[in-house]
Amino acid sequence: MPGRWRELWDRLVASDPGLGRLRMAVSGAVAMATALGVEYGFATLLGADAQGVLISMLLGAIVAMMGSLALTGSDVGEKVRTAVWFPVAIGGGMVAGIAVAGSTGLMLSVFVVVMFLAVFVRRWGPAFFNYGFMAWMGYFFASFLHPSWSMMPMIVGATVVGTAWVLLLSITLLNTHAPRTLRRVVRAFDARARAVARAGSDLLTHADRPDVDGGRARRRARRALGRRQTRLAEVALMVEAWSAERGALPEGWSGPALRRRLIDAQQAVDGIVAGADSLAAGGSPLAGRAAVLLDRMARRDDAGAERAARELADATGDDTGTPPPGRLAARHLAAAASEFVALARIAEAPPGTAEVDDFEPAVGLAMGHLPGSPAVALDVPVHVRWWNPLAKLDMTTRQAIQVAVAGTLAILVGRELSDTRYYWAVIAVFVMFTGTGTRSETFLKGVNRLVGTLLGLFASIWLAGVTAGSTTAVLVTIVACMFVGFYMFRISYGFMIFCITIMVGQLYSALHEFSNALLVLRLEETAVGALIGFAVAVLVLPLGTRHTVRTVRGALFTALSELLVAVAQRLETGRIEPAEDGTPRDLDGLARGLDDRFRRLALVARPLTRPLVWGHSPSQTRHRLALLAAAVTHARALTVGVRGDREENDADVATACRALAVASDRLAGTTPGYARPDAAEPLTRADVALFGGRGDPPGTWVTDPVRSPLIHLHDLLAELAQVDGRARGEAGGPDDPRTPDVAAALAVAAGAPRPDGDPQRAFAVASLTRALRRQLDEVTASGGPAPDGWWFADGTAAQRAAVPPGRHAARVAPRGD
Repeated sequence: MPGRWRELWDRLVASDPGLGRLRMAVSGAVAMATALGVEYGFATLLGADAQGVLISMLLGAIVAMMGSLALTGSDVGEKVRTAVWFPVAIGGGMVAGIAVAGSTGLMLSVFVVVMFLAVFVRRWGPAFFNYGFMAWMGYFFASFLHPSWSMMPMIVGATVVGTAWVLLLSITLLNTHAPRTLRRVVRAFDARARAVARAGSDLLTHADRPDVDGGRARRRARRALGRRQTRLAEVALMVEAWSAERGALPEGWSGPALRRRLIDAQQAVDGIVAGADSLAAGGSPLAGRAAVLLDRMARRDDAGAERAARELADATGDDTGTPPPGRLAARHLAAAASEFVALARIAEAPPGTAEVDDFEPAVGLAMGHLPGSPAVALDVPVHVRWWNPLAKLDMTTRQAIQVAVAGTLAILVGRELSDTRYYWAVIAVFVMFTGTGTRSETFLKGVNRLVGTLLGLFASIWLAGVTAGSTTAVLVTIVACMFVGFYMFRISYGFMIFCITIMVGQLYSALHEFSNALLVLRLEETAVGALIGFAVAVLVLPLGTRHTVRTVRGALFTALSELLVAVAQRLETGRIEPAEDGTPRDLDGLARGLDDRFRRLALVARPLTRPLVWGHSPSQTRHRLALLAAAVTHARALTVGVRGDREENDADVATACRALAVASDRLAGTTPGYARPDAAEPLTRADVALFGGRGDPPGTWVTDPVRSPLIHLHDLLAELAQVDGRARGEAGGPDDPRTPDVAAALAVAAGAPRPDGDPQRAFAVASLTRALRRQLDEVTASGGPAPDGWWFADGTAAQRAAVPPGRHAARVAPRGD
């Protein structure tokens, strides 16, 4: 396959990991289309009249649509156990609807009760989510299609036939083949890694060109690089989840082995991102060569990428003479690209020794996909300013109450617009509290439903004229809309509603009830339902977005603290103690758990990244998410760095890990955007442990695979806490007790023991030494000689006699001078 076409195929594979959306769309369209034919044949065999045929076909379509979503996975027994209750759920709703059909007031009251119960039962898992929805749909059909008791045998029969048909399809033609799906998800991981390389190549290309737009193109390219790096972590979690499916792993592989292989590949990609970003920011003349390397990697020209990596490494020069700018970043990028290509070459080869430990995935699957925001917000309590006993209710009970209140209001207001079509307002309300966790998500879903309905209205009017008089054209349009709507569902809910609005228009056209006024009425009722739903989400037991973000962010910091403590244990004793409940732990699993914590945070924080919620700054939210994403990346790198046996004594590094763990714990209870002063003390201890008087040779601090991620974590946590976790040699006058002693700085720089008797002084001395050491590392790691003389902490030259008050300098000199 030519490189360009191969890259286009990679983009398609990367956009739909495991082809999950395509599988859902095909399953929904095939199940619904065939169920219509099966139910038509069933009703005809029974000699049903026109109303009976219509009810049978509609019930079959509903069972097929819901069943195709519910009967996912590869476990046939689980599918049978789930499907056997479909007729009970729909039949129960139908019986309740027929029983109260004689009284409008009673029918509407029971409608609200059914809505409450349909949401309340979600607490018992995904299967009951579908049962509740089916019971609600059964009551809806019974209330508005007015079947009689004499039709119940046919209705039950139609439901059983529809259930049997969709179950048969789900275990035969539409069955999920777990090994094949896992291979596709792993293929999507590789494709997204290549997409990261493409974004890096674009960034370097912009850096190699004249700046004609004020740097906007470079900033866009840098943001695109960050987004693709985040999407790579997401598909890595999908591999994690599918690895736990029964029979999914190929022979010779185990869950821990596949997790380890992907973490190694992800670490290589992270190195590519860091190198590309550094080269682009520094305007290095090596950026052009690096862009060529990443372009070849993106086009799957792995042999060409290896040649380009060698050429880039050669272009950095030898260890003599003046190195070109960006030499160190270019070498790191070349090494990372070579490592990824080497891993890609053996991607299908199982490890030499298979793991035998039990595999516990960091995240599970929900209907074939990663869990959404409702699962994230499930255990988040309502934040109230005054005492409210209802605030202690769990999420499903709260949403059931919200749905009941909103449904009641939708019935009252909707009936003012239409006595017969008010159910569109009720449907809008019910769906707004389905698949949402916070009030911001509820609002966005209502807006998407309204916009999708509005745009679909115009399309429906046009298509009604095109398909008028042709039953075949109407059915084809309905099935096509079903397919496209399901395919786009996880990308754009508004687009799905656009397709559903067209389906509704086609249905009314087939029933000879279509009119422009009818669709306008649907838009009005939908608007009423959306407004009521949002008002209830805000006023009745609201789950605030900021409060949810704060809670999930705290869980992320707690997970980071747990990982840092585990690293410290690994450095101190060579093993990791089990969790409090006795569950074994490993660093790879903790790293993947941290990845999932960040995914959860990004899900619930998404509304805050847009200018839709008052009283916040989207740019600041995006910046804090970027800081947390970087912290997760460096934490993962830390787990990779401590795998092997280390020759040196890592007591100080373990101390730094534990200090950073304390800082993470203290950040867990902080509101985003607010300072956390008590995090400064453990950050100070970590700073002293990492840099206080070690006397390491220049260059080791940048290249050390353990201390380098810890340095980055320290700085990121300090910025998130909005405290100065180290003295930078700029603040404090000559009489300030925090001012470091120059003689002590010289002693520490020369390798003398640090002044442990004075923690503040030790901290300041260590930080000054650290800043100078970083300057030396950048020079010596690039092959340059260590400069002699006096230097400020920012790396600029100084004279001892000319150091102004409030600034501090130290002399770079060989040990013992």
